Amino acid sequence: MDRVEKVVIMARGLGTRMRSRDGSALLEQGQSEVADAGIKAMIPIGRPFLDYVLSALADAGYRRVCLVIGPEHGMIREYYETQSPPRRIAVEFAIQEKPLGTADAVLAAESFAGEDLFLLLNSDNYYPVETLAAMGRLDRSGIALFEREALVASGNIPEERVLKFAVAKAGPDGLLERIIEKPSADAVRELGLPVYVSMNCWVFSPAIFEACRRIAPSARGELELTDAVQYAMNTLGEPIRALTFRGSVLDLSSRADIAPVAEQLKTIDPNP
Repeated sequence: MDRVEKVVIMARGLGTRMRSRDGSALLEQGQSEVADAGIKAMIPIGRPFLDYVLSALADAGYRRVCLVIGPEHGMIREYYETQSPPRRIAVEFAIQEKPLGTADAVLAAESFAGEDLFLLLNSDNYYPVETLAAMGRLDRSGIALFEREALVASGNIPEERVLKFAVAKAGPDGLLERIIEKPSADAVRELGLPVYVSMNCWVFSPAIFEACRRIAPSARGELELTDAVQYAMNTLGEPIRALTFRGSVLDLSSRADIAPVAEQLKTIDPNP
């Protein structure tokens, strides 16, 4: 295969922050109804937010997408199977029966991925087409790392939120060495500048599935993808290329994000 063609999008999240009421966020009726359901990927911004993500993936050259959803997410399936099937990218589905964590979500898509490299994304982030295209040219596992200051300067993510994102360290060989979840200020200082964060934009080989099966639940009781990545690197010897980017990633986590995300996407006519 000349490039990565498959994408797995994690859309099973509970949407707890999106469901939380926010009197300062002025939403249209349709937006409020979807926000109440916590289905962030389907928040209407002219079109469902996920349409913008799928359109960017098609622009970047991807051809097949697997949406990992819960059994209760009939809205997503109905929309993409019946109401508005994409023309440029094929959409399939995998069911994550219970919200056991991001590593469990990845396992749900194992049959879709097969023996191929695949791109993994969040459903509530909009990534630059240039980043998606660069990840698609990888011939091994990799991670997209984003300069933290640039995310604040050019995206919709407030600094206090970015400070909580996982930071990453790459070695002189360009390979990922470690990821630090919820890093302390001291841990960040040790990494030096610029600080790079993970926005859950990965390319994985099938080795990630073994890693996801081997890890134990984290302290918060979830099967964490970052734990699986460390296992893949440290125990399975899986090298993960680190690509660095300076640009914006849009984050649709809460009701307050809807208006600024819509403003940044207003010039885009999604065509998935």
